[in-house]
Amino acid sequence: MALTLSEKAARVKPSSTLAITAKAKAMKAEGIDVVGFGAGEPDFNTPDNINEAAIRAIRSGFTKYTPASGTVELKKAISSKFREFNGLDYAPDQIVVSNGGKHSLTNIFQAITNPGDEVIIPAPYWLTYPEIVKLCDSVPVVIYGTKETGYKVTAKQIEDAVTVRTKALILNTPSNPTGMVYTEEELRAIADVAVRNDFYVVADEMYEYLIYGEKKHVSIASLGEEIYRRTITCSGLSKSYSMTGWRIGYTGSSVEIAKLMGSIQSHQTSNPNSIAQKAALEALSGPQDAVEAMRKEFDARRKYMYERVQNMPLLECLEPEGAFYTFVDFTNVLEKSYKGVRIGTASRAAEILIEDYSVAVVPCQDFGFDNFVRLSYAISMEGIEKGLNRIEDFVTSL
Repeated sequence: MALTLSEKAARVKPSSTLAITAKAKAMKAEGIDVVGFGAGEPDFNTPDNINEAAIRAIRSGFTKYTPASGTVELKKAISSKFREFNGLDYAPDQIVVSNGGKHSLTNIFQAITNPGDEVIIPAPYWLTYPEIVKLCDSVPVVIYGTKETGYKVTAKQIEDAVTVRTKALILNTPSNPTGMVYTEEELRAIADVAVRNDFYVVADEMYEYLIYGEKKHVSIASLGEEIYRRTITCSGLSKSYSMTGWRIGYTGSSVEIAKLMGSIQSHQTSNPNSIAQKAALEALSGPQDAVEAMRKEFDARRKYMYERVQNMPLLECLEPEGAFYTFVDFTNVLEKSYKGVRIGTASRAAEILIEDYSVAVVPCQDFGFDNFVRLSYAISMEGIEKGLNRIEDFVTSL
């Protein structure tokens, strides 16, 4: 009998964002002048003080195993950050440090779900959420935000989706891919639903420092003891500190859940990279000037991109409030024909843009919204201007 491979693994969708970014990089390597709007990472270098902390760690021999769920000193720094920035009291034994945000989320769902449990996922969603849920033998239940609600879901929508199998809700604010931010009022209403129906909230707050204008970041777990007990707060250093490749994510949860995640991690990966943990300690404990400088630059790019897209024919978008993405409605473009053939899908529009206009964008069918495209402004202003000029050339030609 022939050997077979995992059916569950075969059902996993590859990351379209990573694939598009890889294609753009390959074209650049061939000498093609490509503008890549697919990047989910800042274009800034990791701040020097963080790099130097890593170098010191290497030179001092801090290159061995650490406790599986992270060093005590890093957990203390994360505990302080939670308290000062998020208004959350997570002691070091409630914190698990992992190999990036995806690893943290995987630990969470392995720790809290059983086969057949349902996890409510608001759409548009980060494309990794349903794949992680399915890999943990649970069932994604997708509900949809609308333009009228800023592509956010309401407490009523969540309540209507609850069944006896509901185990958790994923809540991402600021949002990837929309850049929208849940208000305190909206979060209180959602917290009430979670408490009354007794399910967990997995609060992905990876973009928490990247907030613009009059908006502010609110952690749902800070809104009362009952929701605090039901929330696992997930964040990391990739976006705010430009440390995507360092792979440090972390969670705050109950001691019981933290112990389960720590045990899982001890067998699957052992500890996060020791050198990256020292860098993370410096990131959280050292000067924060670079974080604010990056935020201000992202803000300037955000305003420019929003204004340009708003003034283009056929395209629509809301002004992003956080993160570094603009969520663009291509519905009117898809009704048009290109070289005599109806465009039809955002994926086809993305193919035309990269092949004929040397612009890489992310079509959002894997984010739950078929007619939309995500543009990242985590690239230089020069690149943004050049890329938007090319997109405008495309849409005005239709």
